[in-house]
Amino acid sequence: MIIGKFYNGIEVHRSEKIIVVKFLTPHRVISTCRAGGGLRDDLDLIFNHQSCEPTGHTRKVHVQAVHDPAAYLQTICLQNGLSENCASLGTAANMNCATIKAETFRDLEVVTICTGGVETNAGRAGDPASLYEMGGKFESTGIEAKEPCGTINIILCINKELTQGAMVRSVMMATEAKTVALQDLNVNSCYSDGLATGTGTDQIAVASRLTSEIPLTGAGKHTKLGELIGRTVKMAVAGALELQNGMTPLSRKSVLKHIERFDADAKAVQEGMSIFLSREQAVLLTDNFNCIDSDPITVAAAAALVHLRDKFIQRILPESCLAEIFTAYGAHLAAAVSGKYDRFILYKNRLPSEKIRLEKSAFLEFIYCCMAMGFEEKWEIKFQ
Repeated sequence: MIIGKFYNGIEVHRSEKIIVVKFLTPHRVISTCRAGGGLRDDLDLIFNHQSCEPTGHTRKVHVQAVHDPAAYLQTICLQNGLSENCASLGTAANMNCATIKAETFRDLEVVTICTGGVETNAGRAGDPASLYEMGGKFESTGIEAKEPCGTINIILCINKELTQGAMVRSVMMATEAKTVALQDLNVNSCYSDGLATGTGTDQIAVASRLTSEIPLTGAGKHTKLGELIGRTVKMAVAGALELQNGMTPLSRKSVLKHIERFDADAKAVQEGMSIFLSREQAVLLTDNFNCIDSDPITVAAAAALVHLRDKFIQRILPESCLAEIFTAYGAHLAAAVSGKYDRFILYKNRLPSEKIRLEKSAFLEFIYCCMAMGFEEKWEIKFQ
């Protein structure tokens, strides 16, 4: 069925496991399609196809997509009655979770169609890679790889003709906008302790309508085209992640979401805090952890410490100030949990400054210590 028609130039169709963007007029396309990708002026359509479930599921067509992309393209086109003269994107994301966003300015129109999932494959540019390609084949680099499930696929359509250079610039702009969407959601890398900039299998196709007008030459941040690309891609990526992963700004209101990139999970946080608590208090924490984890003031204090660690790692802050800064902000975290800000100086003085380090395990232990210190006094009543 048709789920969208834009600028009398494209129709967006969706059926069982595929979204197809059909060109009603000729378009120039640049894509990451492994079969027939690159820069093309002769394509009939772009499709985005779901080849399997997001985790623990490998179908023959998925294996074909990885190892024989030309045959995969032919198979999907044959099954769906499509022209093989096309660009193809593949994913495990649900096509019903696709998001379409369109923006206009005067006679310029930009349309973005996006599917996405990031919970198991989000990565940061420069993270250690697990594959090396040589002689047409991929081999392991010796780094243990997780199952690469999670992809952001972007189809970007523009109703104006672009120069070849502007087409490349539009890919840059869309990529930056995708990263902005991930930053806004505080998405963590699954492969390092940094914030994600995308996934390891992201794909993109950009189409600009061929016209008799003078082509647009700019698609950067200073141009209206660049602005519309940025806006539509950012909104479409965010919308797709909300539908696919339930990922919203509110869902990120969690201490755990801010520290999970250091290999923490709910069990580890509770066990780490319990070391500093009595048995009775540890049981109380376990039964009420979600309330502590999602408390806005506590999340803010924990997020501040995570942000400060990033600044030390990036050498923006000198490590000689580590103990002084961390004990101050750690005391804020303890006070946020207890609600007793009159105890701030006491908390600051009690924190073991000599054990504060930037390594992941040491940093997590410091977080647990601060939170436990506050939880220990959360219900303490002082009688006069």
